[in-house]
Amino acid sequence: MNTPIVKFEDLIAWQKAQDLAVEVYGTFAMIRDFDFRSQTRSAAISVSNNIAEGFDLRSKKDFMRFLNIARNSCNEVTKIIVGLIRAIEKQLNT
Repeated sequence: MNTPIVKFEDLIAWQKAQDLAVEVYGTFAMIRDFDFRSQTRSAAISVSNNIAEGFDLRSKKDFMRFLNIARNSCNEVTKIIVGLIRAIEKQLNT
């Protein structure tokens, strides 16, 4: 039997987005470039914030719009991490 979703905290997507934000905050704490660190952290927290905001609007159309925004923020975090990995690999190969 499925448990009904009555609040945004019940959404697995929101829970995973919170995990992402915690992971990014911890991992990027050592980055000295404040702007880079701030942008990455903002994008990470934006994922769960948009899921929660869309859920609270109670309109399926609005919720879908905010889920799309959350996905875009998640993609931003992914692109930043991929770019960082490439930069590290480049440094290691020189």
